[in-house]
Amino acid sequence: MNRGQVGSLDRVVVVYGGTSAEREVSLKSGAAILAALKRQGVDAIGYDPKEGGLAGLERLAPSAVFVALHGRGGEDGTLQGALELLGLPYTGSGVLASALGMDKQRTKQVWQAVGLPTPECIMLSEHADWAAVVEQLGLPMMVKPVHEGSTLGISIVKSQEELRSAYTAAAKFDARVMAERFVVGDEYTVALLGDDVLPAIRVEVPGGFYDYEAKYIANTTQYHLPCGLSDEEEQSLAALCKEAFVAVGGQGWGRIDVMRDKAGQFWLIEVNTVPGMTDHSLVPQAAAHAGIDFDTLVMRILQTAIAPSVAS
Repeated sequence: MNRGQVGSLDRVVVVYGGTSAEREVSLKSGAAILAALKRQGVDAIGYDPKEGGLAGLERLAPSAVFVALHGRGGEDGTLQGALELLGLPYTGSGVLASALGMDKQRTKQVWQAVGLPTPECIMLSEHADWAAVVEQLGLPMMVKPVHEGSTLGISIVKSQEELRSAYTAAAKFDARVMAERFVVGDEYTVALLGDDVLPAIRVEVPGGFYDYEAKYIANTTQYHLPCGLSDEEEQSLAALCKEAFVAVGGQGWGRIDVMRDKAGQFWLIEVNTVPGMTDHSLVPQAAAHAGIDFDTLVMRILQTAIAPSVAS
């Protein structure tokens, strides 16, 4: 996929909101991005596709689209495909990487195919053999909707009795639900910006689970920057995350979530192709630690916009 700078900033439309379960987070991200663009003198306007759909966006005649639409409908390749058909440059990954990144199971299959470490998973259904799942993955385990972000619908299962109810909770968000081997250890997140890998963040949650509340509401979550790894370990983690991002076709910017087990092994958990940009979000924190303020970060992301005519 080739990529060029946005030639003209006559009008940048920030697309945010939408109808996914991540709507509220997207509204916050979009508002922060829009404000930053305006501070930089960019002719920018916000647009919520819930109000007027794709036709409403087209009527705004943007010169480029800043995608801040989290979740399905904005982060899964559908919006990206529509923008390519309209000939509109947009930020972030293209159709294939966006679709893969939104599908946790298929992301894992790609990583496994190229020999990258990611925890084993099993697809669940209401007729699953719960005992066999526990025997294969062990306890505790994670249960997740395949197509959701922001940890929506995710549970840590500590007994076989909890497994069915965790499946039911996840199935409220998605028809496809997976169980994943639980990695005991530290959680890291690594942001990528163009060709650069930003400093890793170690996430520490008093309750031990980085869920929706810990991400966006609570003030007790601790973000360690520097992350506490040695220079060699952080370089190894950065190389792994860059390889993981490239493997799914990621472009422009994104974030990889990783666990490190007690033996020091890093395990890839998932990729986020439209990361949050709220006051609690991780990419702005990593950028700030690297000396990139929020407004500069937003402009750098904008300049990675895809030229759809040369995308492949």
